[in-house]
Amino acid sequence: MSMKGFDPEFTDIVDYILRITERIWEGKQVGLCRRFYSDDCPVYTLAGYSEGAEVVEQNTLKTLAGFPDRTLHADNIIWSGNESAGFHTSHRICSHMTNLGSSEFGEPTGKGATIQVIAHCVVKENRIVEEWLVRDNLALARQLGVDPQAYAEAVAARPIPEGDPQAAWLASEWARVRDGRGWDDSWRGESREAATVADRFAEVWNSRMVGDCRELYASHAQLHASARPVYDGVTRIEQFYLSILGAVPDARIAFDFGCENSMLAGDHIALRWTMAGTHSGSALWGPASQAPVLILGESHYRLENGKVVEEWLVFDELAVLTQIARARLAQ
Repeated sequence: MSMKGFDPEFTDIVDYILRITERIWEGKQVGLCRRFYSDDCPVYTLAGYSEGAEVVEQNTLKTLAGFPDRTLHADNIIWSGNESAGFHTSHRICSHMTNLGSSEFGEPTGKGATIQVIAHCVVKENRIVEEWLVRDNLALARQLGVDPQAYAEAVAARPIPEGDPQAAWLASEWARVRDGRGWDDSWRGESREAATVADRFAEVWNSRMVGDCRELYASHAQLHASARPVYDGVTRIEQFYLSILGAVPDARIAFDFGCENSMLAGDHIALRWTMAGTHSGSALWGPASQAPVLILGESHYRLENGKVVEEWLVFDELAVLTQIARARLAQ
């Protein structure tokens, strides 16, 4: 792979992501964030928007202070792009950690946790210039013995500073998805299979054709969804869709980017997506609150004979609880 503008040690974009992740996290060379992130790099998460390599460095230090033994195992990296336009990488991570220091969840519990994370990065000339990060924080809270609802209510009760970029980003993204606007359709020309799968899943979500799951998934498919037991078989997978739509029945989804070159053998694709709607149902997250809900998520799919046989779906459900708690406080 041609890697013009990258350090010569990196043989391809997968090698780049693997090496810098290991050095920054397991190797504790946190200062490398300033070398491998651009000075104005935006990082989008449901828990907070940030910008710039310096903030990435600070947030990494805060996480390691609470979880100093954290490891990030690459389950897969699915990518697209080139040295000229830049690379997109969807990095699915199994992260192991022990809560040995104070963290956003409070005093150290000494408990261990294992969660799923997907980091979607845009990389140009040796630097990450944009990142969307989804982490299963609900599973993390539960494994640490933290009450997710109490945590969400405590975060929601904090005053929002005037001009807060996170609030502005959440509002603009909610409006974008509700208006039916995608993030950027240019990816569809390179990742045609991913685009086809995205369109078929949009029918399930936006047209409420939940029964189409039986055409999209193999009968024996498995869905690994955030903070939930594995859904075995297409009937159980349909139940997952119905639980989300039952809580947010006016939900719309935008598939914002897709990649289909995988570090693993076989047919794999990645889709980054954003969902927006109103919490007007009680299927999840407590009684209907009428809260505007935004979900930033990413899915990895393994396909056989054109059907999904395994999916890993990650989003920050703890941040969703916080959005709903904030709306309840405002009522």
